[in-house]
Amino acid sequence: MKPAPLHYRRAGSIDHAVELLVAEDGDAKILAGGQSLVPLLSMRLAQPTALVDLGGLPELSYIRDTGDSVEIGAMTRTREVETSPLIGQAIPLLPAALRYSGHVTIRNRGTLGGSAAHADPAGEVPSVLRALDAQFVVAGPRGQRTVAAADWFHGFLLSAVEPDELLVAIQVPKQQPGTGVAVEEFARRHGDFALVAVFGALRLDPAGLIAEARLTVAGAGSVPIRADAAEQMLTGQTPGAELIHAAASAVAEATEPGDDIHAPAEYRRTLSQVLARRCLDRILPSIERSAAA
Repeated sequence: MKPAPLHYRRAGSIDHAVELLVAEDGDAKILAGGQSLVPLLSMRLAQPTALVDLGGLPELSYIRDTGDSVEIGAMTRTREVETSPLIGQAIPLLPAALRYSGHVTIRNRGTLGGSAAHADPAGEVPSVLRALDAQFVVAGPRGQRTVAAADWFHGFLLSAVEPDELLVAIQVPKQQPGTGVAVEEFARRHGDFALVAVFGALRLDPAGLIAEARLTVAGAGSVPIRADAAEQMLTGQTPGAELIHAAASAVAEATEPGDDIHAPAEYRRTLSQVLARRCLDRILPSIERSAAA
């Protein structure tokens, strides 16, 4: 199939992009990397009146150390984020997750901001940004505003960005030294969307207790799932097999999967428990070695 007729607009600046969005009265779509949007257009699942192309805005492509956080321009290619030495050192969970995001060719074209704004609950980018408590900087006719990750995802393919706004940057807090990370994902084929994926991070304090725990799940609800109860269960405790099993069960209880053609809800819930346990089991040896060093 071919896309429905539409107008193509190329933005010359952020302000110009906002003007173009306003002129289309909420019926335009932002074109970033196009890896998610173009298939939707081709199948006519999306039929905007216009595309506003951000490809001519180099000011939206950067990775910048801002002290306690790293700011990433919305048009920064996913592969650039994945291979950035700064990101790898400061936010190790992010590149660990991005390695599962499609294939290298897709990551060379797709943008971090495009994936975040697309808000697919089965995607790696939304869930890992939720785990990391990212902040999303949005520009629109009313100026700029910042939205926390907890408030960003509103439902399947729905984010907090308004039709006359665009995402311009993502601010990701740095992870503390000694944090261990892991990603466990189950997909039919490499590069496919995961049936379920779990993203985890743990850090021990000097006494060997878990000082920080972060766990999110993709593919098990209409938004990325933050397993708050499991995180609270782990924090302040001595790591061990019994604790890991209990936390993995709490992860499964936090999920809200539905039945679809790929898997029934109960299968996804069980899979989230299995993957959470594997994720935590992978992290513990690395942080225990780090604490002992």
